Amino acid sequence: MANGCEIFCEILIAILLPPLGVCLRHGCCSVEFWLCVLLTILGYIPGIIYALYVIVFLHRDEYFSEERRPLYASA
Repeated sequence: MANGCEIFCEILIAILLPPLGVCLRHGCCSVEFWLCVLLTILGYIPGIIYALYVIVFLHRDEYFSEERRPLYASA
């Protein structure tokens, strides 16, 4: 399970270099990575938004335990 410092570092890297942040989480041969590269080439801000989405929201059940899950999340 990722702790707060790891997530903060991933978010910081995703803001500076969006594809690198996605690569660290999902690997460099994933669809998420290549989509982030494409969005970053088309515009830096869409690349950042997608990278943050991938890091924070995609597969969050694997990284957050039940007691840290937000109240609005369904089981």
